Amino acid sequence: MVSSESGSSKLAVVALLAMTAAWGSTFFMIADIVTRIPVPDLLAVRFAIAAVVMIIVAVPRIGNRPGLRLDRRIVRDGALLGLLYGGAQLLQTFGLAHTAASVSGFVTGLYVVATPLLGALILRTRIAPLTWVAVGLATVGLGILSLNGFSIGYGELLTLASAVVYAGHIIALSRISRPGSALGLTVVQLVVISGLCAVAATPGGIQLPATTGDWMIVVYLAVIAGTLTMLLQTWAQARIEPTRAAVIMAGEPIWAAAFAVALGGESVTWRMVTGGFAIVAAMYLTELAPRLRRRDPVEREVR
Repeated sequence: MVSSESGSSKLAVVALLAMTAAWGSTFFMIADIVTRIPVPDLLAVRFAIAAVVMIIVAVPRIGNRPGLRLDRRIVRDGALLGLLYGGAQLLQTFGLAHTAASVSGFVTGLYVVATPLLGALILRTRIAPLTWVAVGLATVGLGILSLNGFSIGYGELLTLASAVVYAGHIIALSRISRPGSALGLTVVQLVVISGLCAVAATPGGIQLPATTGDWMIVVYLAVIAGTLTMLLQTWAQARIEPTRAAVIMAGEPIWAAAFAVALGGESVTWRMVTGGFAIVAAMYLTELAPRLRRRDPVEREVR
């Protein structure tokens, strides 16, 4: 039983790493396409496509196996998760209009700090000292990778609010998601997110991509960095604690830097190396902490 749980946890880590790699691959694409399509419009189109693809994948299977039904609980919980994630997306988007992209990336990444804080305050979760060290290292790494200067203003406050809501989504997902419910929860989340983004984009009219190249980018953002990543996160967080998940997801800027160097023509810098090393060290500590807890005879006896 322990071996099975350990194997499931390792697969969850791999799923989250794949998810952050997919997120990281989108940075240079988004930086290009938002010069032609307003951000709220891009989000609305992206998540609408993601929702449709998820429905096409999921509907033939719903009801065929236990745990894949869209029952009342899954609809209710998925709607809550969708509101949290969609709200965080919109707060981040509106904040980005009033702050530098580098600052936005750093402040958004502070969900890695907000997650254990919310877990401790709301769920009374005890966070191990080693985990706090990992959180601190991840935050330092994010700062090194992202910041060239910093000031507090309207945009930064909105972005900080988005980080807190993202942390709420991570915690709620870890509490709500169960093995076997990932498909249904993902469907409902994406439908709600697309609805929220469409409402935000509607007042000015929703602008669609004008070229085949832009459509290809939007489809990639929708299917790979939307449908697939949401499914991976929902599945993984049924098997891994929220703070550990948040630290792993903080590796997104590492992937973004790697793709920028490999495909975007950027050069390797000391900031990439140093910041990346700090985040990787944080990930290692989060993986080390559970092993140390299992070796603690006092804690094992309490359990």
